[in-house]
Amino acid sequence: MLFEVETTRSLEEIDRGLQEAAARHKFGILTVHNIRETMKKKGVDYEGECLIYEVCNPQQAAKVLTANPAISTALPCRISVYRSGDRCKLATILPTAMLSLFGSPELDNVAKEVETEICAMMREAAGV
Repeated sequence: MLFEVETTRSLEEIDRGLQEAAARHKFGILTVHNIRETMKKKGVDYEGECLIYEVCNPQQAAKVLTANPAISTALPCRISVYRSGDRCKLATILPTAMLSLFGSPELDNVAKEVETEICAMMREAAGV
């Protein structure tokens, strides 16, 4: 259900790698949430480093939304990048697991295709 990749690359290297990998895989990065900064604006101190990338392949999203608009609650896909000790981790909820919650088996192949691409993007960004 959760796919994780660990790396010794810095957050900056991972960011650059994700930007490049997303473009190669025909995904766009819609936004990046810096959790520490967001929490600070809300008056909460959080010392961890965590970035959440919202990624989307518009062609695949259109297929999913046409078949079942309720799946919009699970879009866009997210990749979390966070520090864990002296390493960084990239993590995502697998699209096949997420889509299984909606009872739309006709979209299984779309979910598998998206999952393959997102996992590849993460591995590339992590250098593994």
